[in-house]
Amino acid sequence: MSPLDNSTLLEKILVNGLITPYFQPIYDLKNGKVYGHEALSRGPKNSALFTPDPLFALAQQEGKLHKLELLCREKALSKFAKLSLEGRLFLNVSASLLASPDHQSGMTLAILNELGLDQKDIVIELSEQHPYDHNGLPRSSVDHYREMGFQVAIDDLGVGYSGLQLWSELQPDIVKIDKHFIKNVDKDEIKREFVRSILTIAQRLNCLLIAEGIETQQELDQLIEIGVTFGQGYFLGRPTETPAFSTHPYLVKHAQRRSQFQEDHAETVQTLCRPTASLQEDSLLEDASQYFKKQPDLMAIPIVNSHHEPVGVVRRNQLHELFSTPYGRALYEHKPVTNLLSYDVLIVESHVSLSSVSTLMTNQEADTLNNEIIVVRDGKFIGIGHLRDLLKRITELKIQNATYSNPLTLLPGNVPIHREVSRRLLTDEIFYVAYFDLNDFKPFNDFFGYSKGDAVIQLVGHLIKEFVSTNDNFIGHIGGDDFVVIFGDVNWQQQCEKILVEFARQVREFYSDETLQEGGVWTKNRQGQTLFHPILSLAIGVIQPDPQQCNNHHQVAELAAQAKKSAKQQGGNYLYLQPHIIDDAPESTILSIVI
Repeated sequence: MSPLDNSTLLEKILVNGLITPYFQPIYDLKNGKVYGHEALSRGPKNSALFTPDPLFALAQQEGKLHKLELLCREKALSKFAKLSLEGRLFLNVSASLLASPDHQSGMTLAILNELGLDQKDIVIELSEQHPYDHNGLPRSSVDHYREMGFQVAIDDLGVGYSGLQLWSELQPDIVKIDKHFIKNVDKDEIKREFVRSILTIAQRLNCLLIAEGIETQQELDQLIEIGVTFGQGYFLGRPTETPAFSTHPYLVKHAQRRSQFQEDHAETVQTLCRPTASLQEDSLLEDASQYFKKQPDLMAIPIVNSHHEPVGVVRRNQLHELFSTPYGRALYEHKPVTNLLSYDVLIVESHVSLSSVSTLMTNQEADTLNNEIIVVRDGKFIGIGHLRDLLKRITELKIQNATYSNPLTLLPGNVPIHREVSRRLLTDEIFYVAYFDLNDFKPFNDFFGYSKGDAVIQLVGHLIKEFVSTNDNFIGHIGGDDFVVIFGDVNWQQQCEKILVEFARQVREFYSDETLQEGGVWTKNRQGQTLFHPILSLAIGVIQPDPQQCNNHHQVAELAAQAKKSAKQQGGNYLYLQPHIIDDAPESTILSIVI
């Protein structure tokens, strides 16, 4: 179609309202429920202007972008109301439209009133792909939307214009991480660190974080593991005219498994949570004062919005200081609690582990570190925890972990190993279990004594710690000469091979030159028979557990033991891979080193 024809089509679209709204779901990754839908617009089907890029590019080129945006907004709101879709509606708005002198204030609110929609369920989403003007008008427009009850979101954080600067200036309620940082996040440690950093900032600012562009199960699993609680993308749901699902089956199943895991391993922040009454945003400071009088041990009162979502706290010392000033009570007792609201409080979901909460607390600046931890379930306030209780429990857990550690290598023992396997099964993430065992260790221990035997065990533990990276891997010592490594790292085979090579080299130091020349030692068994035992070697059996088939750590342990047995049957330093993962091995499928 020629440019002239496209221009004619655009005018026809604007005059006749030929825009079809599509909706892409945004899910709560904790429970699988729909949090909201992003409205996307399409032109006439089978036309050159069906997809958004050419449609909006032409509209901008011809000076009709604002008219097109307003049409898309009206269509999206009408369809959203007609379908009675669950959750919030995310409306894309360009900063240039907000800055335009032709932009009519109150138009969106008028449409909402006509359709019977609540502005608290509407999110104004600003995209970084549109230049942002610093003359103050866009910021005032954003504040105007927020004052009317709308929420504000920043789209594509990390693209083009400095996202952190925009975040700081607009102070949005919601931030979306650009899909560039989500693509292959399960394989890229730098991207994982970026997401963790943004998540930490968002939690400290009480800002909701959404990961967009999730296209694979592995990316989703990794984001859930990091702690991201909201997401959208093709894996979760493509844009469609009529969204059909209010929950996502995979996320629901994931949540059920997490719930079961928590029943068995209840070391989450919920163990610190104390049920505490809260006050609404429109409560008065006098209400807070009376509440503090009734609760002399309470240092802070959680403040929630109309959705029972926490927005901050009012602290006893600050209120006392305010009311202690001359005329302080008279001037402020009838003011809303939002006048004294503190936002620098940590808000975490009830399923978050204590170690993760500890990390979030220690990442805070010293001058902003506070005692309160607000605990929520699915975003709703359920109670409050305290820093002193967290530190006490973390200390108890460290002592407990030391109890479960192997005294010879100080590596985690069976209980932590079982918990880690259960955790990985829960998340449905891809992982590998490598079972390490020495060949001919008992005769060596009998011949050379337990001291040398312990030294060899320590050597194995040392080599595993040296060559296994800290990138999403877990090292455990089952006992005796048996070790296990739980790999999340894709380079697991290379690390195992390095361990075998280095063990074959260093174990020779435990033997005399004569023994090395003979290739082993001769011993007598209980029947007086002379037996030959070769130089110590290391067998490694590797499996890839299928979370759909393995329901618990016992089944994983059985599979790993079978793989280890197969490795030992080969003799020598040997790496055995479970048959169904051989095709995925990066290079050699089975490694045998003969010294």
